[in-house]
Amino acid sequence: MGTIESVNVGTATPSEHTGPGITGIAKRPVPGRIAVTAPGPRGSGGSGLAGDAVCDLRFHGGDDKAVYAYAAEDLRYWAGELDPPPGPGTFGENLTTAGLDLTGALIGQRWQVGGELVLEVSGPRIPCRTFAAAIGVPRWVRTFMAARRPGTYLRVITPGTVAAGDPVRSVHTPDHEVTITLAFRALTTERSLLPRLLPAGIALPTELRTPASTANW
Repeated sequence: MGTIESVNVGTATPSEHTGPGITGIAKRPVPGRIAVTAPGPRGSGGSGLAGDAVCDLRFHGGDDKAVYAYAAEDLRYWAGELDPPPGPGTFGENLTTAGLDLTGALIGQRWQVGGELVLEVSGPRIPCRTFAAAIGVPRWVRTFMAARRPGTYLRVITPGTVAAGDPVRSVHTPDHEVTITLAFRALTTERSLLPRLLPAGIALPTELRTPASTANW
């Protein structure tokens, strides 16, 4: 069983690295319980967390990217690489978790968070120039990809609320071996792995299912 170490939301701030000219990537820990619901399809739906800004709906937000989680254990890894060390929300994550193997999570795996909220693992975070600009480290995209610690996006299966300290337990484990790490490798540095994502079936987001289905064996 894991726990939620921090719940983080962001407000829109100016950015020259996004189409809309604003970004919500800078997240900060917030107190109390935050409502979490399915935001709707990509292109129209934003964040699953109430009060959290998602500004470029072409690439971010929507049901398959309703919530972004990153492990406190992985933040501690980056503390040895970044100055200042990253804290909760630094990587734009809504949920900073503790005790959960996010990189080894299976696509389609479901976690109950607290008493009501159920979230489903949907896919890895792929670094972009907005993320690189927020971190401010040269060649950050390559560095992030090489570390293979992408965190995971989550769908909202059952809406509810979330707060720091909530327990997280698995309530469904899929019958396949498609992990977040495998999907991340397939989408970034090892495209030959794309067909190996197909056993995840309908749990694969469209943006993963389409390249996996059309890749050459």
